[in-house]
Amino acid sequence: MIFRPTVESDLDRLLPLIVTDPAGSLTAQTYRDRLSSGEYRPGWTWIAEDAADRTPRALAVWWGDADEAQPGALDGVFVHESVRSDAERTALAAELLTAAHTAYAGAGLETAPEYHFFLPGDWHDRPDTVAAVAWRREAARRAGLPVSLERLRYEWTPQAGLPEPSGRLLFGAEPDDEVFVDLFRRALVGTLDTDSRKEAERVGAEAQARDDVAFYRDNMLGDRSWWRVARTPDGEPVGFGLPSRNHAFPVVGYLGVLPEHRGRGYADEILADITRVLVSETDPERVRADTDLTNAPMAAAFERVGYLNNARRLVLSAH
Repeated sequence: MIFRPTVESDLDRLLPLIVTDPAGSLTAQTYRDRLSSGEYRPGWTWIAEDAADRTPRALAVWWGDADEAQPGALDGVFVHESVRSDAERTALAAELLTAAHTAYAGAGLETAPEYHFFLPGDWHDRPDTVAAVAWRREAARRAGLPVSLERLRYEWTPQAGLPEPSGRLLFGAEPDDEVFVDLFRRALVGTLDTDSRKEAERVGAEAQARDDVAFYRDNMLGDRSWWRVARTPDGEPVGFGLPSRNHAFPVVGYLGVLPEHRGRGYADEILADITRVLVSETDPERVRADTDLTNAPMAAAFERVGYLNNARRLVLSAH
């Protein structure tokens, strides 16, 4: 078997491998669209070919920002229907992913990109989806992505309405990044956000806070001026909210409540304010948000403010 990145002339040969599958939503048309936008690239799409007749047997598609030199996430893995058993599919996909990860590492990417599955909210009760995820998850594990995190995906639409401000908190823009660095750092204490906690343990709270501010300022597409600090009427900081957007939708970028103020319902008010900012700035048909499956307080806040859990995202990562 030959494992290699594709080239432009491979397009007509690889598209038939992108078939409707319960483990994801990637379609041939989506692939074409994102190829045109630069979010997909031939060099970020890897193929496994039969060494004898060069027949495509498997495909892996990575996504990245159009202005980035390296991919940011794995969007889909497909194996030709002629490879029938789960064991064969797993082995072939694992070899393909390993070859690509090795190449990315050689090009300077320190950590293999995460693999993101976008799944129905009840996917655990769907045998076809469970089976489609299982062999891909095992292939990813063998290729160096052993850690899994499941996240709830929420969506707000204007029909849900928004609660009126209670007056308990005042929200204001804050242009000084250092204020947000301090708030991020303080909010890391006792956080239930898995990624933030793990990164803070790895690099330290101060470095993680600075990385968070830089990420939301420089990588997300929302305007920096949308960020808000939540304070009591006497001026004491309680938390902060980062309304933002990605390539497709306005999103709840980040919401933090400082440890000494948790348990008082402030997350609901900050979330409502984030949503109000997004309504004012983007006039959205919908606002999207994610939270870890294990973050029950945040999930409850979403539901109280009118967000509906409509899907789940499974993330496989190196650590």
